[in-house]
Amino acid sequence: MLTHWGETSGFCIDPIEKKPLFHFLPGSATLSFGTLGCNLTCRYCQNWNISKSREEELLSERATPEQIAELALNHGCRSVAFTYNDPVISLEFTLAVAQACHERGIKAVAVSAGYVNPAPALALFGAMDAANIDLKGFSDGFYHSLCGGALSPVLECLKLICHQTRCWLEITTLLIPGHNDDESTLMALSQWVARELGPHIPLHFTAFHPDFHLTDLPATPLDTLLRAREIALASGLHHVYTGNMPSSVSESTYCSGCGARLIERNRYRLGQWDLVDGRCIHCQQALSGHVEEPPGSGARRARVSLE
Repeated sequence: MLTHWGETSGFCIDPIEKKPLFHFLPGSATLSFGTLGCNLTCRYCQNWNISKSREEELLSERATPEQIAELALNHGCRSVAFTYNDPVISLEFTLAVAQACHERGIKAVAVSAGYVNPAPALALFGAMDAANIDLKGFSDGFYHSLCGGALSPVLECLKLICHQTRCWLEITTLLIPGHNDDESTLMALSQWVARELGPHIPLHFTAFHPDFHLTDLPATPLDTLLRAREIALASGLHHVYTGNMPSSVSESTYCSGCGARLIERNRYRLGQWDLVDGRCIHCQQALSGHVEEPPGSGARRARVSLE
């Protein structure tokens, strides 16, 4: 039984690129919210105050699915993002919110670790329009020691989303110095994504900063992110990005056909836009994802309330 139905940890308007989703309604605003709890125990959790909390007072606002959808609509958000903690924790409520959003023309987006069995995964991601899944590492040893989980359920979930739903998929890997940033791991991970999911799937490498129970490591240097990006591109992936550290070159989107820059990004803000009808203006190669024109004008992070 879901005992905290409708209770949330608050609402924020975010750029969709912050999820990160770079190939789904670029430049649009999303209404982000979460609940409490998680089904993994990541020692380096960046949202530990929400995902690991047992303090019910952090559930600051109670809302119905209809109220959440209306809040997104009233603030000009194209989507609602289930984030901060894993939406599988409150699956029934997540599905009800997604339905209310769809009834109003609002998209539903999930940010998840993908650590979920096939039946609930199909229910969850079958109701989503887009998802970003954390592929935290590429070995059972990593998942066991740092996350309290296993790798294979996540890989199966990724394949399920890609091949059994219409949910647009992007993947994020947080690079932790000395744990999942070696060349062999990065190559194996990238080759698996290209082979099992397809070279069109965007992959985001993001920078770790010391937090929660893993404070004895340095932050990820930019050189590591850029090296990981080069390995992934060499492994056959078309769209590889870096995050949590500014780099306009590796945040921008390039044509998989001719290599021209199609979407310029700088800290979630869009600049150059060389697409017409979702195709490169130079060679007419289609860009994978869900791109609408004109692009959104961007969004600044802002807390909002039901009141």
